[in-house]
Amino acid sequence: MALVTELELPAFDHTDESVRGESFHAAMRALRDRAGANEHGWLARSPYGYMTLDREAGEFFLRTRSAIFPGMTIAEIFGVTEGPLFEEMRRNILHINGPDHQRLRSLVNPALSPRAVERYRPAMQVFMQQLLERAVAAQAAGDGDVQAGEVECEFVEAFAKPYPSLVIASVMGAPLEDAPRLHHWSNWIQKQFDAGAMAAERDGIERAVQEFYEYAEALVRARRNDPGDDLISKLIEAEEEGDRLSDVECINLVFNVLVGGVDTSQSQLAHAVRLLGEHPDQWRLLSAEPSLAGDAVEEALRYEPITPFTARIVTEELEFRDVVFPQGTIVMVCAFTGNRDLADEDRGPEGAEAFDITAKRGRAKPMTFGAGIHYCLGANLARLELQEGLGFLASQVRRLELTGEPQYGTISGIYGLESLPVRLSLSAV
Repeated sequence: MALVTELELPAFDHTDESVRGESFHAAMRALRDRAGANEHGWLARSPYGYMTLDREAGEFFLRTRSAIFPGMTIAEIFGVTEGPLFEEMRRNILHINGPDHQRLRSLVNPALSPRAVERYRPAMQVFMQQLLERAVAAQAAGDGDVQAGEVECEFVEAFAKPYPSLVIASVMGAPLEDAPRLHHWSNWIQKQFDAGAMAAERDGIERAVQEFYEYAEALVRARRNDPGDDLISKLIEAEEEGDRLSDVECINLVFNVLVGGVDTSQSQLAHAVRLLGEHPDQWRLLSAEPSLAGDAVEEALRYEPITPFTARIVTEELEFRDVVFPQGTIVMVCAFTGNRDLADEDRGPEGAEAFDITAKRGRAKPMTFGAGIHYCLGANLARLELQEGLGFLASQVRRLELTGEPQYGTISGIYGLESLPVRLSLSAV
């Protein structure tokens, strides 16, 4: 038995802002190679503790009841002891464990089940159609020749950014014209999971939290007086039936859905389109058979997870694979490397490094949405949203080309794209 603190391990700094895109992929390959030469090849050092590199170890730390999300530890590190951000962090379902967590999940899960989110499919299709029409109109208003059947646009701004915001507005029962505000708040509030942003942009995060709390409170009051077929109305209904959900809890669950459902879907959709643009053969397969959209989503989630690192803090001394982790140890679960353990049944392990929407990877799912009791609350909604987004584009666009270099965000927090210039050759004009 060995103490983790006594092990000689390779190191990787996931907070290094220069590591993005292909340099990130290269760094992770090199890390796995270095770790593979070590007796404990599943483990590496990180700036705040340690990092798991394979799927089994990652799932262990995500599922164990002896490790929790270190949200309040983050609050302590950055001196967040009062105010709107402190209250949000304290009440965030990620930071709640035990019976209280189970109770809250049981109230919100029915509204976000696979069957429940199906009601939003028609709206998703409408939103994508409207965004394509807007892109075509913008091309026509410029110097572009729409009659040639080609539309050039910056995909993040034209599609990936507005689409999830419109979907979340529909889910919440908010006016669609508020979608840009919801995006703004979500973008800022998500920065609480980025150490660099917490150090440099704390005031902006606090302001966004306060503004959204005020907005959500008004929306909950409105839904009490005029219920609809939306998440807030369903939560209020559950509260009235069981008297188990306080007004504050209702507002914070809505908060969690917003924060978890905008930047994440925006980033994953942008990466999926980037990957398909970088692999024209894969786009041709999808365009010829849009029903492959579900497979394309799973492959994008596996190959380029927008949550490449998820933190856990050990709450009591823990042993795994003959290594002892003392209480208080922070472990970063690397979904990027863990997802590489999903090999192709036909090609074996080498198939794990390929982006292939037709690969047979078994029944195991990517680690991108986490695992265990804190598995992503909105995973069903996100999957459907991504499937409809890619499926719609595949039915309308015969050729997808990247017209410039993607601009990557940092790998700390939500890993997205700042911009993705594309050319869409439409099936019909």
